[in-house]
Amino acid sequence: MANEAYPCPCDIGHKLEYGGMGREVQVEHIKAYVTKPPFDTGKAVIVIQDIFGWQLPNTRYMADMIAGNGYTEVDAVLKYLKQQCHAQKIGIVGFCWGGVAVHHVMMKYPEFRAGVSVYGIIKDSEDVHSLKNPTLFIFAENDAVIPLEQVSLLTQKLKKHCKVEYQIKTFSGQTHGFVHRKREDCSAEDKPYIDEARRNLIEWLHKYV
Repeated sequence: MANEAYPCPCDIGHKLEYGGMGREVQVEHIKAYVTKPPFDTGKAVIVIQDIFGWQLPNTRYMADMIAGNGYTEVDAVLKYLKQQCHAQKIGIVGFCWGGVAVHHVMMKYPEFRAGVSVYGIIKDSEDVHSLKNPTLFIFAENDAVIPLEQVSLLTQKLKKHCKVEYQIKTFSGQTHGFVHRKREDCSAEDKPYIDEARRNLIEWLHKYV
């Protein structure tokens, strides 16, 4: 695992002044944030947050953005989504530490129809390619914790061994944490890349979930 002494250098700028459109719930022993679209789609996405936690306003903003595109969004468990949200199709998205978890989950649980790993640190192991369903990987060119050499190695292994759809996108000039950076922290040069990455995330979910 790359640079474990710095587990989450997420460059997300200051916290958003954002209360969220959803609500907090207790799912067995887990506290979670749930936000829903205005109509029932039968779909859901689990978001696994970065090291700053599920209460970070920036993470809730991303959750609400995904929900606004037709998905029930919850940082919780499959059981809750199926029983309480009546979700029939489920995807998963994760940022940084959560991106690592998404990579792991997509190799273990076929219940997830699609996954998006956003600057997830690449595991130092032989098996990083046994994906069960389509997975999108988003990386930053100037990420201090994920060297491009590791991205290249992941690309090679997936190209050689992976049997499902996948995509790896590396965004020029960007740093760790760029996708959930708040709007006022975006420079004119960075904003197109941030918007594109968010759009790619939603399009991947629309295509496969």
